[in-house]
Amino acid sequence: MAAALSVLVAGAIGAWWLLAGQLAEVRVSPAVEQAAAPGSATVLNASGYVTARRRATVSSKITGRLVEVRVEEGLPVREGQVLARVEDSQHRAGVALAESRLESARRAIKQTEARLDLARLTRERSERLVQAGVVDRERLDRDETEVATLESRLAVDRQEVIVAEREVSLQQTGLDDTVIRAPFDGVVISKDAQPGEMVSPNSAGGGFTRTGICTLVDMRSLEIEVDVNESYISRVRPGQLVEATLDAYSDWRIPAKVITTIPSADRQKATVLVRIGFDELDPRILPDMGIKVAFREPDTVAARQILIPRAALRQEQGRDVVYLVAAGRIERRAITAGAGTTDDQVIVAAGLSAGELVVIEGPSQLSDGERVTLR
Repeated sequence: MAAALSVLVAGAIGAWWLLAGQLAEVRVSPAVEQAAAPGSATVLNASGYVTARRRATVSSKITGRLVEVRVEEGLPVREGQVLARVEDSQHRAGVALAESRLESARRAIKQTEARLDLARLTRERSERLVQAGVVDRERLDRDETEVATLESRLAVDRQEVIVAEREVSLQQTGLDDTVIRAPFDGVVISKDAQPGEMVSPNSAGGGFTRTGICTLVDMRSLEIEVDVNESYISRVRPGQLVEATLDAYSDWRIPAKVITTIPSADRQKATVLVRIGFDELDPRILPDMGIKVAFREPDTVAARQILIPRAALRQEQGRDVVYLVAAGRIERRAITAGAGTTDDQVIVAAGLSAGELVVIEGPSQLSDGERVTLR
């Protein structure tokens, strides 16, 4: 009896050793908890649009027919650059006519000055003859009247020259207005007229006259405008940090700051407009793009975070998972990886507790509940 029992015990021990030799070996590492660096917390979310503070639809000062348009969409322009030209034949003729009148007025001055010099000489002779008793006083009076008349005429001629010069300046201004120039540095975002079309600074009936030639945007003036519900406007202040995300680039976090809150509310929407400036502009940021913003405040409480080796993180069916070892058995656990991971470690936002053992080396295929041995 004792001998049989000894045989059974020996067989059981041998079977246990044989089974243990077939168990998968794994290497584990504990999940570590540590204090995270103080960061910032989101106090308010809002959505809005990218806007340009400096934007202009360029038009002509005069009514006329376009003969040249030098812009296309997307073309950068400099302040003072010629954008278009309006037909100027009539204005050139006006300038030529005004210059002719000015020349005529200047010639009239010379003629009057010559007549005045002669009249003064005649008066001097009459004065000597009157003193000598050769002629009577009446002749001297006529000569003095002639001098006064010519002096008055000379003053009128000089004033006419001033008037003619101003008319030339006016006609030249009209001619200059036929050339449309860029009011500031910017980029053309729309071309609204073509050569041959009529343009005017005022809207005309019938829809055949353009009021704008192109639209310019100063890309250096881009900022964000968002409507914030007036119930939460107390959470917004000038200089506050903002994290912006363009709808077109959802993974791109753009740092920004609050510029100001417009001191007026929209009674229909019960919102207040907030202006936000980008810390740094980027060519990907375009006017009228949709954008979401998160208003941030410094988080003075140091949060705790769980760290595991990157080797423990696996991807299965599009999810982050780890394999734990508890009581000699495998446990599959889905986790949420947090932001701020490095090449060596992963921050676990949810799914693990400090001290739990995660598999960092072992077979590529592990099953939930499988028995393993620790290497």
